[in-house]
Amino acid sequence: AAPGKKYRTAIIGAGWWGMNILRDAMAHGQCKVVGICDVSEQTREVSAEEITDLNGDQPRKYNDFREMLGKEKPEIVIIATPDHWHALPAIAAIEAGAHVFLEKPTAHTVEESRGILNAARAAKRVVQVGLHRRIGPHHVEAMNFLKSGKVGKVGQVRLFVTGGGGKEEPTPNSPAPVGMDWDLWCGPGPLREYSSVLCPRGIHNHFPAWRNYMEYGGGMITDWGAHHIDIAQWGLGTDDSGPVEARPPEKWEKWKSKRGAQLVYSNGTTITHKNGFGVHFQGEDGEVKVNRGRFAFIHKGKEIAKFEKREDGSLGSALQTAEKTFLKDKNIKLYKSNHHIRDFLSSIKTREKPITNEIVGGRSAICCHLMNQSYYNGEIIKWDPKTNNFSEKSGNPKWLTRNYRGIWKV
Repeated sequence: AAPGKKYRTAIIGAGWWGMNILRDAMAHGQCKVVGICDVSEQTREVSAEEITDLNGDQPRKYNDFREMLGKEKPEIVIIATPDHWHALPAIAAIEAGAHVFLEKPTAHTVEESRGILNAARAAKRVVQVGLHRRIGPHHVEAMNFLKSGKVGKVGQVRLFVTGGGGKEEPTPNSPAPVGMDWDLWCGPGPLREYSSVLCPRGIHNHFPAWRNYMEYGGGMITDWGAHHIDIAQWGLGTDDSGPVEARPPEKWEKWKSKRGAQLVYSNGTTITHKNGFGVHFQGEDGEVKVNRGRFAFIHKGKEIAKFEKREDGSLGSALQTAEKTFLKDKNIKLYKSNHHIRDFLSSIKTREKPITNEIVGGRSAICCHLMNQSYYNGEIIKWDPKTNNFSEKSGNPKWLTRNYRGIWKV
């Protein structure tokens, strides 16, 4: 990129969270916002006005992302839609020549995850996935501790999120708001009557509950769990691979099972969804526990360093303790980044893979979908991580995709 170049930038899904990402990108002075797309007229108007106030850009407003991609020809596209709308605009943007910042999970199904991987590879575009925890210093030190060998072989990982893999459709409650294209909001998913549970009225500043319903999200497994499973994949060194099996809980009951699903790796290591501390790696010689803003390192039963609550001091001092007492001689060279958007913009210039690229994000999303499918169907799934497909005649091809509505398909 030429010095001082500003990339033509567009956003699809311009609500509260999408605008957080866009503001972050704009703050680096490398983005000229040319287009803003959202199915809510009110959201488009409010967000476009804010963009103009921030840096003087006057983006054109669109209801349909296809029209925006065709007319504005953006070089960067930020996508922060509900999960069921992640893959289709992402693939369209990549094929239109744009680099994409995509919220996690990359896609709503395994088939869609594969589609993004294929599109990015074919078009040679940069894709960054919104898995921000990989830049957290305590997460990096947790990986250093794991990869130093002090923990020994990791036999099991426990991850805790508060719910399971989604539930059935919500109850409709009223007509859609004026200026809301509800048909397009539903898009490739089933057309339900409007529900403010799925899409709140007006401008809001919280995470709507569409994520709790399987036809639009994947429950807490693809929401909070996407972060945890990504850290587990990182710690296990399986960013370019994945599990060979997904198991349902022993006492499985559809929609009611919210703990106990398990992913199994070729070396016997397991990831189990159960109560606990964020992501908990259990090794032969020690343990690593890590969550947002919290961590603990344990070696042969002795606590090395921790920050779990305010009484423990500060996160920074706990990290310094870990560094001085146990990691001072480490020779681990992890890919580190201190800013997620900066890493994305830098990768566009260098064409190197960003820290949470489409392979990292896609593989983590597939893990989430496999765990959800074990919750949905109550069957053991045999999996081939090389082909991202079923193995040993297990599973059902329908579990890898969904019933697309109308013209929408991958």
